[in-house]
Amino acid sequence: MAIQPEPIRLLVGLGNPGPRYAETRHNAGFWFVDTLARRHGAEFRPESRFDGEVARLVLPEGDCWLLKPMSFMNKSGLPVRKCADFYRIPPEAILVVHDELDLDPGVVRLKLGGGHGGHNGLRDLHRHMGGPNYARVRVGIGHPGHRDDVVPFVLDRPGKADTQAIEEAIDTALPEVPALVAGRWDEAVRNLHGGRSKPAGPKNSEEAR
Repeated sequence: MAIQPEPIRLLVGLGNPGPRYAETRHNAGFWFVDTLARRHGAEFRPESRFDGEVARLVLPEGDCWLLKPMSFMNKSGLPVRKCADFYRIPPEAILVVHDELDLDPGVVRLKLGGGHGGHNGLRDLHRHMGGPNYARVRVGIGHPGHRDDVVPFVLDRPGKADTQAIEEAIDTALPEVPALVAGRWDEAVRNLHGGRSKPAGPKNSEEAR
């Protein structure tokens, strides 16, 4: 059954907490929501009941909660579930931003549902949300070339060129947030996939990954 997206009421950025991980590839979701909050004057604050940091994004198109789980990547699902339950937000009104190995740096894509692709944050979200019935922003970080290199790759800082490319991809996607909050999914997909943004070829590290 196809997922029918709703106006976004909860926007989640995935990442790992603390300075050790702040500039790593795996924190692209945090980069996205931090930039979004900064540009719209929203301030994150700790919320112990969700084990995360939350902010309220106020736009002409509507209000939306921002969430950064502070539970490490492979335990992202429960904070999202707790926040969604508290605000009575269904999965179809949730947008999750995460790093994507199968897209080059500089590429960003929207997606509805689908598998977790080995991403431990998405894997845990599937478990706690009862499936993949939420929308996603996939921020390309590239692939190291071999599966055995994935964990150190995502937990490392990208080089200058890749950092710039990832930041530019985020800048490309941010203007589509108001349309997503308004429920205009098709419009956001047309804008983002229409050439403005390119696809590539597949606290311990395991907890962080």
